[in-house]
Amino acid sequence: MHGREVSEAEIDGWVEEAEAGYHLEELKARMGRPARGAEASQVVPVRLTVEELAAVMARAEREHLNRSEAIRAALAAWSHAA
Repeated sequence: MHGREVSEAEIDGWVEEAEAGYHLEELKARMGRPARGAEASQVVPVRLTVEELAAVMARAEREHLNRSEAIRAALAAWSHAA
């Protein structure tokens, strides 16, 4: 089993919430990742070697960034270079 066990009280709370009904707009507002801009972001798959990914992750860790933040920072620096 993964995670923690769910209590009867939690289940009862979820049942009450479901029986009361959900507001669709409220649920939509809580779904997905927060927007990064006015328009939807695009996912761009990129293939990296083990060494390239290790280098990205090492730099990300040094700068306290997650992988996506580190890759976006590298792309921003590259795209603004002369």
